[in-house]
Amino acid sequence: MVTLLYEIIAIVMPVFLVIGLGYGVKRSSLVDASFLFQLNTLVYYLALPLLLFYKIAEADFSLSFNVWQVVGLATVTFVVFVVTYILAVLKNYEPEVRGTFSQCAFRGNLAYIGLAIVFNAYGEEGLASAGILLGFIVPVLNVFAIVALLLPHKKSRMSPLLLFRQVLFNPLIIASFLGIFWSYFDIPLPVVVDRALHIVTGMALPLALLSIGASFSLKKLRGDLKIASLASFFKLVVTPLGAALLFMALGVHGRDLAVGVLFAGTPTATAAYIFSQQMKGDAELAGAIIMLTTVASIFTYTLSLLILKSLGA
Repeated sequence: MVTLLYEIIAIVMPVFLVIGLGYGVKRSSLVDASFLFQLNTLVYYLALPLLLFYKIAEADFSLSFNVWQVVGLATVTFVVFVVTYILAVLKNYEPEVRGTFSQCAFRGNLAYIGLAIVFNAYGEEGLASAGILLGFIVPVLNVFAIVALLLPHKKSRMSPLLLFRQVLFNPLIIASFLGIFWSYFDIPLPVVVDRALHIVTGMALPLALLSIGASFSLKKLRGDLKIASLASFFKLVVTPLGAALLFMALGVHGRDLAVGVLFAGTPTATAAYIFSQQMKGDAELAGAIIMLTTVASIFTYTLSLLILKSLGA
């Protein structure tokens, strides 16, 4: 058990140490806000899309794609969305709080933290499986987030059609489906392109984690911490536990079970803060939930991996 715990700590802690390094870089004033904005843009529009395409395109689609894994995670996302929204209504939360509370309870940071944890735990094969799953799940998360934020209001500052376009043209989704196409038809990558992608994609996860750390700010802990803690409990405990039970019921096991549970247990995505700002949500609450879930996920990921590894997943 001690050896297993050490192995898991060796999986989880490097990810969060790099996040901490990003926070330290910002605090030390080595870089300014403009650079960090450009860094996040580089990661989102170039580094991560190239990584997803490359790893999925290289993978054996028949071995990496599990339809029940996709169905299970989408179903759990929908159930948590419905339950948390109804709970927010029953608790008489203000309209701007309801949508934010709900979307933060199910919308995880799959691309930045989820991929890094899966890669550390299950290597290249796990990353390919996670990339394919991400391609199918990110649109689901975005659509439910839009619905959650629109429900409490008759009008929104941002057109729903514009947000749906953002979902459709999301670079991570496009890259994932291009990789799926490449993998499904077993199209070989030219050697020159393969080697170039191998070099370039090495920067994706480190830069993504540095970007997460640099975005940390204690000023974001201004929302209602009681509500934020409840949303964090749903995100880090209820969602992955529900996913694990449903995956087992659907016959998903082994690496696919582990990847699905690790994705379900990701901390709240930073995009939840932006959506809350743009669609009359409570941005301060979203910031608090993002901070709480990211820090707490160090412990929940350690526990999840301990259970998964003990079960042989």
